Amino acid sequence: MSKIQESKIQQVETERGRYLFKLEQVLADKNISKNQLVRDTITDFKSVQKLCRGDLVRIDIYVVARICDYLNCDPWDIVEYQRAEKSDVTND
Repeated sequence: MSKIQESKIQQVETERGRYLFKLEQVLADKNISKNQLVRDTITDFKSVQKLCRGDLVRIDIYVVARICDYLNCDPWDIVEYQRAEKSDVTND
């Protein structure tokens, strides 16, 4: 798994595609700091930081729901999965 930073969007590459973690970009677009998000949503700073960096194994749907309610957005606005092209994926 490799990570590439594109503006404020973190890409995490996997064997079958990639995840785009866009929370930091959404926060910047709305002029909201991570600290303000943490305070207003009563969410652990480490959870927000991991969601921004793409440094996680599981996504807590309750955290995503709180953040989406607060930011008035949908889950795919902050985390997106893109499948690799079929030619890019090797059959096991």
